[in-house]
Amino acid sequence: MGIKIGIVGFGEFSAKFMHLFLSHPDIDEVVGAEIMPERREEIKQRFGLKRIYESFEQMLELADDVNSVAIFTQRHQHGPMVIKALEAGKHVYSCVPLCCDVDEAFKIIELVNKTRLTYMVGETCYYFPCAIWCREKFKTGAFGNFVYGESQYYHDISEFLYSFKGSGGNDWKKIAGVPPMYYSTHSMAMLFSAIDDYPVEVTCVGYEDTVGDGFYGKGVNHWDNPFSNESAFLKMSKGGIARINEFRRCGTNKPSSFISSLIGTRANYMCNGMHHTFTTGAVYGQESKVDYVSSEINSRRYTEHKNEIDMVHDPIDYKMHVGYSPIHDISRLPVEWRKFDGVEHNGSHVFLVDDFVRAVISGKLPPNHVWDAAKYTIPGIIAHDSAMQGGKTLKIPYIGEAPSDWERLDYKDRIYE
Repeated sequence: MGIKIGIVGFGEFSAKFMHLFLSHPDIDEVVGAEIMPERREEIKQRFGLKRIYESFEQMLELADDVNSVAIFTQRHQHGPMVIKALEAGKHVYSCVPLCCDVDEAFKIIELVNKTRLTYMVGETCYYFPCAIWCREKFKTGAFGNFVYGESQYYHDISEFLYSFKGSGGNDWKKIAGVPPMYYSTHSMAMLFSAIDDYPVEVTCVGYEDTVGDGFYGKGVNHWDNPFSNESAFLKMSKGGIARINEFRRCGTNKPSSFISSLIGTRANYMCNGMHHTFTTGAVYGQESKVDYVSSEINSRRYTEHKNEIDMVHDPIDYKMHVGYSPIHDISRLPVEWRKFDGVEHNGSHVFLVDDFVRAVISGKLPPNHVWDAAKYTIPGIIAHDSAMQGGKTLKIPYIGEAPSDWERLDYKDRIYE
């Protein structure tokens, strides 16, 4: 049986996914929910949707045949909407983050555990080439034990304004000032998934914004958040240390999300822009070896065109951050998707949609399920609390593991031939 999915929210980001939802061979119908009247008719015409509802709640009430929803609303709305969708018996795909409240996170975990409905957070960076490469290499034991790692999301708020203005209503500036650590899932997902670990305590400091454009400061936004940039140090459960940076005043947008270092007892990975190295052997007096692995991680598009003049003179050109990389296993995708060259967010969108569809169809547990989504989200919420308390070290509540009897997706079994 195929999937009927309801898309909630039609801003710029959801539009980048619509062709995937509409073309996936196991999705029978796509319907929509949009509260802005001026958008509804445009959406029908642009995407050919036969049904579009006036609100998320109306869709849940009237669209009984829709078994799944995909949430593309503002980040602080995710938690309440996910809870309503699960309580209505729907499978849920949600953009990041899982939620902005610790109690909401544990409520969602409880619902997923009880209903066994599919929940998957749309964490693009889990599928970023650097994350896949480090994750696969770490599993082989090549790194040894994890010692230290750094990952970050550097994205100046100037590029977010179209999203907040388009969907935030008259109070869009109050939404734009969301604490940076409430959106730390990109950074945490890359590193934590690679080392298969989670943090147990955190200390965080914040940069009090000085620009004065109405986004950050006490009484300015919904969270009384003064920080545009936050840096967290986290102690991991197995003893390693992680540094996570979430910066919204940084004068740059690309590259935005990357692991800059992953250091183990036997080897280390380093990234500097488009330059990736893996150093091994500097253990107990052995001679070290440096492997230059950029061609395995950078997109094929970048590798093929890096000597062209526009690539040389514009090193952060957008073309560098789209399309598949050699580390991506495109043979597991629907056949017609394997030829895509312009897949955004480092080739991640297709894998996000396909994994969600596979999970709903099979009943198996997807990557970025609710237990992992909480491990990428709750530490950031606690980290912001630490920053608001001047960097006080705070404990992170134990989230737990996914049920051992819930079978995981396995890509060894090809379903698209």
